[in-house]
Amino acid sequence: MKYTLKLFFVSILILSSNTFIAQTILTSVKAQELAQKKADKESQKSTDDYHKKLSQEQSDLKKEQKKLEKHQKDLKNSENDIAATNKKIDKLESNKQKLESKINSSSISQEDLQKQQIKLKEQDLEIQKLKLKKIEQQKKLDKVKAEN
Repeated sequence: MKYTLKLFFVSILILSSNTFIAQTILTSVKAQELAQKKADKESQKSTDDYHKKLSQEQSDLKKEQKKLEKHQKDLKNSENDIAATNKKIDKLESNKQKLESKINSSSISQEDLQKQQIKLKEQDLEIQKLKLKKIEQQKKLDKVKAEN
């Protein structure tokens, strides 16, 4: 009876140890699966954060690029405006000189002389307006250059 009892306890001990080992293995496999899922979630979160940060930086760079392009366009437009105004001033001054020489060199009637003098003063006034406009354009150009 002792022998059968010992045999019974040993067999129960072996069976329970096998069950315990099997449970331990299952538990460790489940723990590994959980750890893997957790690592995957953290990795995905990290990747998502990186993509979000990268997208934000790209957006900021595009905004900065648009700002620089607008600045360059404004600068070029200001320079072109000044050049156009200078051409107009030069043309009007040339016309004014021609008119002055015409008035001084030819013998024309008093009425035509007064008309030519009025025309001369109008051109002089237009030149002054353009010079004022040029000064304003130059201020705008300086402002655009200062923004950079």
